[in-house]
Amino acid sequence: MIVRLLVAAALLAGPAMAQDGKQSQNTDSSGPPKRVRSILLYGQEECPKPQSEEEIVVCANAGESPYRIPKRFRNQPKDDAASQAWTNRVETVEEVNRAGLPNSCSPVGMGGQTGCTRQMIRQWYQERLDQKAKAAQVP
Repeated sequence: MIVRLLVAAALLAGPAMAQDGKQSQNTDSSGPPKRVRSILLYGQEECPKPQSEEEIVVCANAGESPYRIPKRFRNQPKDDAASQAWTNRVETVEEVNRAGLPNSCSPVGMGGQTGCTRQMIRQWYQERLDQKAKAAQVP
C-alpha cells in the first residue's frame, strides 16, 4: 500500500519537475514586459508603435479634444444671485423689509407670526418647481 502511494506521488511529481525545468530555461522571455505605456488619443490620432519588443503600448480614445468639457458638465444651470431674475431679487428684498408687518413671519412687531405658514407653503412650492426643472434638464 505504501509502495503504491510512493509510486503515485512520483508519477504526479514528474510533470511538475519537468515544468519547473522549462520555466528556469525561459525566464528571460516569459517574464512581464519591461515597459508599458498608456496613451490617451484625441480625435483622429493613431496609436504609436512600440519602440522595442519588450514594450507594450495601450491606447484609449478620449474624445474630440483634451480641452473640451465633457457633455455631462456642459450647460449646468447657475444658482448664484447674478443668474436669478430681477423679480426674484426684488421679492427677496421686499420680504426682508417686511419684518414686523402682518404676514411677514417675523418675531419682531405685531402680526409677524401670521405669515409663517404662508411662507412655508410658498417655500415648499418653490422647491417642488425647482426639483421639476432640474429633473427636466437631466439627459
